[in-house]
Amino acid sequence: MKRTKRLPALRVGIGGPVGSGKTTLVEMLCKAMRERFDLVVVTNDIYTKEDQRLLTVAGALEPERIMGVETGGCPHTAIREDASINLDAVEQMLARYPDADVVFIESGGDNLAATFSPELSDLTIYVIDVAGGEKIPRKGGPGITRSDLLVINKMDLAPMVGASLDVMGRDATAQRGSRPWVFTNLKTQEGLQ
Repeated sequence: MKRTKRLPALRVGIGGPVGSGKTTLVEMLCKAMRERFDLVVVTNDIYTKEDQRLLTVAGALEPERIMGVETGGCPHTAIREDASINLDAVEQMLARYPDADVVFIESGGDNLAATFSPELSDLTIYVIDVAGGEKIPRKGGPGITRSDLLVINKMDLAPMVGASLDVMGRDATAQRGSRPWVFTNLKTQEGLQ
């Protein structure tokens, strides 16, 4: 059956604390999906375009398909309270690539209260890391409790920081109910399937 009407691009927001693995997740998703889907990326940093640079150097996508946004302030403001800078960036990318299937929007690193405006993101992935301590899932927050997928990254570091993956898994399930979550080691792509 031939598709007669094109669906709008799916906008996937990826948030989480600084250093949790958001940029690595975007890189891995782009590399895994780019042969089957038309992808573009918008990254957020406060004063630089470092995540755009990292994704470009890693060859996640062609450089022109990755746009960096300098928010100049608190990262959660640019994805929730006043998402206009990101809405404009998404609009620019979709004007440039009207056949895009997916737009990944990577938030700047922020706290557990950060979440995406529904105007900006259709789905959200929230990334935390084991090195932050086994208590992180238990602390909750919108990213942990309401994201469409919770990624608990850097599982290989658990023994080094004294964190129990069993405790983190139990707490993630208690906080999220039936919402999915996954342990990963994005550096080795474990759990990315």
